[in-house]
Amino acid sequence: MPLNIPHNLPAVEILKKENIFVMDDLRASTQDIRPLKVALLNLMPVKIVTETDFVRLLSNSPLQVEVDFLKMKTHDSKNTPQEHLSTFYKNFEDIRKNNYDGMIITGAPVELFDYESVNYWEELTEIFDWAAKHVTSTLYICWAAQAGLYHFHRIPKYPLERKMFGIFKHTLIDPNKALFRGFDDEFYVPHSRHTEIRREDILRAPGLNLLSESAESGVNIVMSRGGREIFITGHSEYTSVTLHNEYCRDMNKGLPIAIPCNYYENNIPDEKNIKVHWRAHAHLLFKNWLNYYVYQATPFNTDEIASLGKLDT
Repeated sequence: MPLNIPHNLPAVEILKKENIFVMDDLRASTQDIRPLKVALLNLMPVKIVTETDFVRLLSNSPLQVEVDFLKMKTHDSKNTPQEHLSTFYKNFEDIRKNNYDGMIITGAPVELFDYESVNYWEELTEIFDWAAKHVTSTLYICWAAQAGLYHFHRIPKYPLERKMFGIFKHTLIDPNKALFRGFDDEFYVPHSRHTEIRREDILRAPGLNLLSESAESGVNIVMSRGGREIFITGHSEYTSVTLHNEYCRDMNKGLPIAIPCNYYENNIPDEKNIKVHWRAHAHLLFKNWLNYYVYQATPFNTDEIASLGKLDT
């Protein structure tokens, strides 16, 4: 089954060109199938790019998925047209009475700020607490992973001497988790961040399970409540050119930026030299999440979501 998204969302035409089958909301309305309901809280400035990245990964599943796009009411986005936001995005107040099968909370370019100084922190933590009761499984990505671990478990973040920037090799600590079914012993994940969370803090925190890590980039995936929350420090959703565009942007601004690690052939920064070796595992990660932690764990009656215990996967 395909992804069910608004027929005029820019991502539709982009994904059709990539031969990805997307069912728009007009066609989906003719089918008597309850799709999985997934909320995507998009904290990134250029929302169209980010929503397309995640829609691409959610579409690679036999499950039909319907996505609601969310934005912060307490923060004005200046890098996305207001027409796009008003057409496709909802505020938390619009959906707070709903239950969802899954939720994704993206990263945000605010990692060098103290959490409490982020201007939408109060609203965001309200959404975190709501998701813990109203969503079967939530993915927290990059800064959202750090923020979620801090909010729920008081895990601190630490500034890095230099930006963690590139493609890094990871290994599995618990390869028997359903999230990793079909994974190789080693897999690659893009990272782009100025801060980190540390292994020792995760290991001594009750209720947290460290599932994968990298000798170079550190903690990768952390799980709590058996999969009700999954915290991912990297950016598996990145396209082949995302790091290249970030590198060129910072170079053009005269900012201090190193060449992304393990990214360009012969380390020569040119788009034609990009080596993609994370895409397959990215698709598998999201497919496994939808299947084992969203679809198979969701009650037949979504009103029961708040009473769920730990997922047995």
